[in-house]
Amino acid sequence: MSYETLGYDEADGVATVTLNRPDSYNAFNLEMQRELRDCWRSLRANDDVRCVILTAAGDKAFCTGIDRGEAMNPDHEWPEDARVGSLGTPFQFDDPGDRIGPKTNDLWKPVIAAVNGMACGGAFYLLGEVEFIIAAEHATFFDPHVTYGMTAAFEPIHMAGRMPFGEIMRLSLLGNHERLSARRAHEVGLVSEVVPGDRLLEAARWAASAIASAPALAIQGTVRAIWATRDMTRAQALAQGYAFIGLGTNPESIQEGQKAFQSGRRIEPRIR
Repeated sequence: MSYETLGYDEADGVATVTLNRPDSYNAFNLEMQRELRDCWRSLRANDDVRCVILTAAGDKAFCTGIDRGEAMNPDHEWPEDARVGSLGTPFQFDDPGDRIGPKTNDLWKPVIAAVNGMACGGAFYLLGEVEFIIAAEHATFFDPHVTYGMTAAFEPIHMAGRMPFGEIMRLSLLGNHERLSARRAHEVGLVSEVVPGDRLLEAARWAASAIASAPALAIQGTVRAIWATRDMTRAQALAQGYAFIGLGTNPESIQEGQKAFQSGRRIEPRIR
């Protein structure tokens, strides 16, 4: 796949999607929104890819949200199918984040975010829909909405399931006055691992390759089951567990796993 605002690479069952607007701190303009949607939708049908890494070009920013130079420009001419903001009344509001996340676009293959530099504002649309986050030591997280007179709503809602209530509230209310370090993000559970910047992609590729080595059906069934729990009570989720096991397990995947078990070869686990 060839894109104007994204880099794309695919090898050994792992696709790497790179936000590629470093001069704009990888802010998403209309073209990137369209290309992200196309990329996620295309990956749904690509059986060669079992896991995805989402990262960004440069080391200053992972993503700084919507491109304000485009979105806030009153002279910008929007296509009819891609306006941003209210269309007549607040009940007809086109939100740019509706188009850019993997889950929003029905991709249920695991996505690992490798965050280098700033991740703020609209970046949380993306980070809120990945399986887990690995961050470079210099990565920071913040939401500037209130500083600029805008309500922070969609972004912290996406992140509320990943962070303690007090932490997402503090991040949202302090705006530009404070940034969450990679270390603190790890302490509160937002980030699963912090590594030196020059080892970021190595760490993400290790995890992605390990995931891609397992039967795809079992992996995708696990992803769907765990995400489903976020919208259900514990009892409802447990009741649905039988359906996920039935759909996410077949004789071929069991046979593949049994063959690996009987081979005598044991995986040497890494201790994190």
